[in-house]
Amino acid sequence: MSGFFAYMARLRLIRRWALMRNTQPENDAEHSLQVAMIAHALAVWARDRYGREVNPEHVVTLAVYHDAAEVLTGDMPTPVKYSSAGLRAAFRQVEEAATGRLLAMLPASLRADFAAALTEEESDSRRLVRAADKLSAYVKCLEEQRAGNHEFDAAAVAIRASLNEMNLPEVDDFLRECVPAFSLTLDELNAPGAQNAEA
Repeated sequence: MSGFFAYMARLRLIRRWALMRNTQPENDAEHSLQVAMIAHALAVWARDRYGREVNPEHVVTLAVYHDAAEVLTGDMPTPVKYSSAGLRAAFRQVEEAATGRLLAMLPASLRADFAAALTEEESDSRRLVRAADKLSAYVKCLEEQRAGNHEFDAAAVAIRASLNEMNLPEVDDFLRECVPAFSLTLDELNAPGAQNAEA
């Protein structure tokens, strides 16, 4: 019996932003889906607009599983995770051990392919997933701000700065072409002309 997918189903139980007051709670399953959708767009633009050798479907797979270890570790708040180099290194070891445990739960015939999805080293694809992860967090901040929650003000500034520092043109494209719509109400999204995207 394999428990891997039963554990993956528990991503919906892992709460994000645990140290902050949220108007709309967010879990890892919701977050992973949004990261996968954003990462797909970034990868398509990286390939088609900027001529990089990127496989969008592979990027989506990496994105789907990018927080898989958190079903065993929970979501460590960023201020804690990055408070020191030593703590960050220790937490990386915990994540690696959790990933190894998850892979061991898979049927042997799936392990090699899933290992590639869960443990791939630094690559252009992994950078795109990291960028999509930050974009998802930035969108969350904007949505909370739109709801009148100033708890996310500082996080929005810090995350936007880190996105700018990534120097990825497809990230700049997403910020310019897609992110503004997240600040709109449903009526504004449905207004005539609101969906006229640039070619």
